[in-house]
Amino acid sequence: MSTFFLILISLFFLIITLKFFFRTTTTRFKNLPPGPPFLPIIGNLHQLKQPLHHTFQTLSQKHGQIFSLWFGSRLVVVVSSLTAAQECFTKHDIVLANRPHFLTGKYIAYNNTTVAQAPYGDHWRNLRRIISTEVLSSHRLNSFLEIRRDEIMRLIQKLAQVCHNGFSEVELRPMFSEMTFNTIMIMVCGKRYYGDDLDVSDVEEARLFREIIKEIVVLGGANNVGDFLGFLRWFDFDGLEKKLKRISKRTDSFLQGLIDEHRFGNKNTNTMIDHLLKQQQSQPEYYTDQIIKGLIVVLLLAGTDTSSLTLEWAMSNLLNNSNILKKAKDELDNHIGQDHLVDEHDISKLPYLQSIVYETLRLHPAAPLLVPHLSSKDFIIKEYNVPQNTIVMVNAWVIHRDPNLWTNPTHFKPERFEKECETNKLISFGMGRRNCPGTNLAQRTVSLALSLLIQCFEWKRIGKEKIDMTDGKGITVGKKNSLKVMCKLRYPLKIKDAF
Repeated sequence: MSTFFLILISLFFLIITLKFFFRTTTTRFKNLPPGPPFLPIIGNLHQLKQPLHHTFQTLSQKHGQIFSLWFGSRLVVVVSSLTAAQECFTKHDIVLANRPHFLTGKYIAYNNTTVAQAPYGDHWRNLRRIISTEVLSSHRLNSFLEIRRDEIMRLIQKLAQVCHNGFSEVELRPMFSEMTFNTIMIMVCGKRYYGDDLDVSDVEEARLFREIIKEIVVLGGANNVGDFLGFLRWFDFDGLEKKLKRISKRTDSFLQGLIDEHRFGNKNTNTMIDHLLKQQQSQPEYYTDQIIKGLIVVLLLAGTDTSSLTLEWAMSNLLNNSNILKKAKDELDNHIGQDHLVDEHDISKLPYLQSIVYETLRLHPAAPLLVPHLSSKDFIIKEYNVPQNTIVMVNAWVIHRDPNLWTNPTHFKPERFEKECETNKLISFGMGRRNCPGTNLAQRTVSLALSLLIQCFEWKRIGKEKIDMTDGKGITVGKKNSLKVMCKLRYPLKIKDAF
């Protein structure tokens, strides 16, 4: 009985607090962006339906390109205009250089200290410097070129084995995911964790790693109402915090084991961990084990799913537009030939292929709402007031389909990028000082993989119906249904010889 009364008293004080909060906020800021009516306590949470970028598009059509919502007691401003987004991340870039902190960041992102979640300041600038100069610099990416090419060629070989005797059905999503995870992990620690060709000694370690990644992906994408209704955190009804604590310990233990293996084992190898451990010897305060583990987590979560989903979207669009697929194939045959497999240094010779990648990123940004920002002080965007501690979200998906910016915006039309400066309207990798530092790696991986898939194989749909392009759910958004297609090896003897 005492517990029941404690809950009632807590709810009473919560309601009083929220009423005071809403009253003082709306009194102080009389010119907030417009938005739909909201309920006490929960705000607009009941109106949020997946996929969120579609819901936000509907709301922007009614309330304007800048509108506000209440996620519980937290104010959220959604920007659906390129000019407004550009103003946010030029004029107000420092004000919006922070991230909102959620429960997942506390446990998965080392208490919000990774480069993706850390507050703007000296620590974040140090992390950004490390990732820009030691991890994802052009020099470092060039040194990892053979790793990327080898993993992509493994994908091509796997497909060739399946369809060397003629058209065969394949499911591409798990293959793309396997390729991108292995690429990142070989760069990080020199090990492959997916596929059938693992060393016997690594089988158990690989199984553990796959279990950890699977659980992180599930928990990281979980909807946690407690992030916006703080009193629910007291109860942890769905056990999310307990699960996050458990996976946090497992992840940390696994990553520490990798670091110790490189610290005390084989040295002078070309892996990210080895490069960072060398820096740790001379600058231990900047290259702590926790910083290294945080960098690995960010690379895994931001650098794998996004690239594999982009590849799946690209192939889906090509299969629905056979004329574009043929044009890309002709470009490869004319500029690369049939006796030489395309390599990274050849991509610059393939402008149409690059336009296909840009058009895929336009229509299907992997993170359609980008990563949320948090205002560090009051500011004005267009004619509206935005208070301190407001979560600001940019709907890149809507901006990329704005008819005022793009002709026939819902059509897959790579030719639009033949115009100069069209790429300046793409915001798939974010904007401002907290944009994605992995842009170069993602584009290299996607461009080479897509080039080889087109060069080495003939592709067609399983049936007459077009590929279903319905969006899935989550923070990163792929197709609702995994892509299954028919493929056949082109020029079998020549391609086999190249392998």
